[in-house]
Amino acid sequence: MNQTQFRTATVQPVSAVEMNKVLRNTYALLSMTLLFSAVMAGVAMVFNWPYPGPLIVLAGYFGLLFLTTKLRNSAWGIVSVFALTGFMGVTLGPIINMYLYRFGNGSEIVMMALGGTGVIFLAMSGLALTSKRDFSFMGKFLAIGILVAFLAAIGNLFFQLPALGLAVSSMFILLMAGLILFQTQQIVRGGETNYIMATVTLFVSLFNLFTSLLHILGFAFGDD
Repeated sequence: MNQTQFRTATVQPVSAVEMNKVLRNTYALLSMTLLFSAVMAGVAMVFNWPYPGPLIVLAGYFGLLFLTTKLRNSAWGIVSVFALTGFMGVTLGPIINMYLYRFGNGSEIVMMALGGTGVIFLAMSGLALTSKRDFSFMGKFLAIGILVAFLAAIGNLFFQLPALGLAVSSMFILLMAGLILFQTQQIVRGGETNYIMATVTLFVSLFNLFTSLLHILGFAFGDD
């Protein structure tokens, strides 16, 4: 799953106060949505809810993403963000349960994936906040790369090729790391002034990072 709305138009100058406000609001909302999503994932795990299936997941994700985009300039956009991230948390719970039940070291794999996600997020965010280099050129490459990876993931639903699945997960790790870097700098330089959409982009990046790392770590280190 991905968020492919990239704003690469000429960046308008913004004051430090405005930039800090968008960045602060984005991180505050991101923290709350991550917590809410974790709670919903925990509920799904406790009650052992089944994975709803790819079609339902895609319909729910893109439907709520479209709604959030439409409502991004109103207070209802915040409600929509929580609906989207809560839904994604519900879909994540069964995935985590699968790793916990399938592998003897499932809890270690989950924690490794969580730690890896955190390290990548901090590294890319730190680079975006401190680097003087302009990363806006990455927008088009990321959009094309995410589309290709997404189509490959859809194709693998039919072909079920382990090698293709690992390749897709590896692509998503690189692409999501790049997306965190790109989106954070867009906030810093005034290319993204809507903290709701910035939050969605960063949340989806973290979600895809975590699930992709789970897949690769489970394949490489899973103890059946």
